Amino acid sequence: MQRRQSSKHSKQPLRVHDSNQTDLSAWRKEGSINTEKTVQNQQSPSDDSKHNSLEQAVKFFEKVQDRVSLKKSEGLQKHLSTVESIGLERGLPPEVFDTLLTVALSGKLADTVNTRLLKSLVPASVIPESSVVSSVSWLCVSKCTSNVQLLFLRWLITMFDFIDCKEQLHALYGFFFSFIHDEKLCPYVCHLLYLLTKKENVKPFRVRRLLDLQAKTGMQPHLQALLSLYKVFRPELMSITLPGKMKKWNAQLIIPASSANAQNLVGNSEKNSANDFFPVEQLQAFTQLVENIHCLEFPSQMGSVLTNPLLLHYMNCNKDESIYLRLYYWMGQTLQEECTWCVVENSQYEEEFKDFLEIIYKAECFLQEGFSSCEEFLCRSLPLWDGSCCRSQILRLVSWIPLSSFSEMKSHICDPLAQLFFTSSLYFKCSVLECLKELLQNWLNWHVVRLDSESDYQFRSLNTTLSGLVDGIAELIHFVGWISTVALRLENNCTFLLYFVLDFYEVVCDMYLKYNLPLLIMPPAGVFYPALLSMDSVSLNQLCYIMYRYRTNLVAAKENELTKKKKQQFKFSSQTYQEYNQYIIAMVGCLWTSNVFQKDNHPQGVRLDDELLKKTGVQEFKNSFNIVYHPAMMGYAIHFLQQACPDDPTFNFSLIKGKKWNWYLDYLYAQGLEGLKLFVESSINRVSQASQNKARNVEV
Repeated sequence: MQRRQSSKHSKQPLRVHDSNQTDLSAWRKEGSINTEKTVQNQQSPSDDSKHNSLEQAVKFFEKVQDRVSLKKSEGLQKHLSTVESIGLERGLPPEVFDTLLTVALSGKLADTVNTRLLKSLVPASVIPESSVVSSVSWLCVSKCTSNVQLLFLRWLITMFDFIDCKEQLHALYGFFFSFIHDEKLCPYVCHLLYLLTKKENVKPFRVRRLLDLQAKTGMQPHLQALLSLYKVFRPELMSITLPGKMKKWNAQLIIPASSANAQNLVGNSEKNSANDFFPVEQLQAFTQLVENIHCLEFPSQMGSVLTNPLLLHYMNCNKDESIYLRLYYWMGQTLQEECTWCVVENSQYEEEFKDFLEIIYKAECFLQEGFSSCEEFLCRSLPLWDGSCCRSQILRLVSWIPLSSFSEMKSHICDPLAQLFFTSSLYFKCSVLECLKELLQNWLNWHVVRLDSESDYQFRSLNTTLSGLVDGIAELIHFVGWISTVALRLENNCTFLLYFVLDFYEVVCDMYLKYNLPLLIMPPAGVFYPALLSMDSVSLNQLCYIMYRYRTNLVAAKENELTKKKKQQFKFSSQTYQEYNQYIIAMVGCLWTSNVFQKDNHPQGVRLDDELLKKTGVQEFKNSFNIVYHPAMMGYAIHFLQQACPDDPTFNFSLIKGKKWNWYLDYLYAQGLEGLKLFVESSINRVSQASQNKARNVEV
């Protein structure tokens, strides 16, 4: 509670795209430039007046001795506004930071003034380290309030990359660590320590203090992150197991080095012998990344990585786990503090939060993996989500939840989604189904990449992992089948909704052949029969294609099992074949043999007694759902008769028989009903020849 209250006093708009504080790519205007010189060379008369105004403002703040009321002092109002406008518009020169930081932290002025000063301290070029060190000394004398201390730490974290040197700041590591027990400051102290930590900073007594604090407060993200970083540097000091989130490394991503690149690397290694790293703000092209990949150093502001494709490339190659830990920690803190429906005072920043979520999603797509911080954020926030705020962004993040976390997170993800799904609009239901389809595809693609990158020996040693993969995917498919069945009932089998449901099963039906996964799950009856009896030809055609692909996959699996060409680690359940056969009998009975009401013995099927059917008064009821009379196909039959029998205005469907039956099939295929064509050509031949002849010559 205290932490949320403190954010009320120090909250700033979330800036990721357009702020130099978090986006180092904004520095890359024309290669490596000296910002300070550029500003001086481009000065105009108005710049001179602003410079003079800034000088006057700094002199005013230097002379402040006693507390000055902001409301009663016009001079304070004027000079504070000058600092704010110049700082936020063009940045402040290095020489003013010492004075302004001293004023903000000395306690001479009210918190309102100190807060506005700290928020306006944006550098035009760099921040002198000496100014930062002297300002840190004010924390020792307890002159400023806890709110100002907190805001100063946030400012220091944000501006960390702009400090010209950090040797003296590293020497203050122990001083910052002493604030670790302050409940309000602890999250920001941990973040700052994260940026400062080197191997020599990891001491046994610090590990003990962090573990003791964690035992008192619980598994807090900031403590877990710092302990995880300590474990990277000194694993021998950590006797506990931390719930770490390790990257799934892409073994295929290896940057090739040509002879020309090799020569460049040698030349660059000589050039950079004095400096051990290549400034990321100078990184503008992929060739530079390849040439300097050995001497790059990530910025402390990890948010800038998300908007820089070159750094994302480097991140995907770099196996330093501390990099991912830093990114996850920063992202987790930002998501927690900026979530608009979890923190009331943040509602005004919804658009910026949307943009931030969009950036995270694009980075996940680039890396082809989800971030663990997003998983934790979704677990915490989905139960509180109204389904409206940032809808598309949240659902996109759901689509990148890793399979390894699904079983643990199922109750946190699926239950809140199901509650919203059943009580929300048709559009929301379709959006959720699309999101879950993308989630399934991401899991299947991950499985394919893993198979390609691992040897047979490695794969054989991962039976447990494959079993877990199959179980997790099966859970997701059954979940989608359940919500789809209920949703189709709620929405009266709406064609628009049915399209998204069948789109999901287009992925499911091809998992064995397309993704090499030993799993096939048939759609539930609550999905199959609404599609079979749909009044829309698109849905019926889609169902035909899906059943064709199910047959192709099941036949391939059966052949592999019989010929033993492959070692079958998993065998399809006989129930899968039984369900498929039941559905095929129903479809053939409907569309072809006109005995739908006799042969369909599924508990939820359309089998009816002849006596009951006769009471309906429908003539030729057995033909009601064949490819001529089916509600979804009747329009095609009418158009066919207009062309085949132009002199007969009665639209007598009984004329479609014999040769005209075959012509009618060709006509249907020419209308783009490819799914129907594949189904008929692959499945109808399983019916006896007599039945086929009967179907072709039947008086319809």
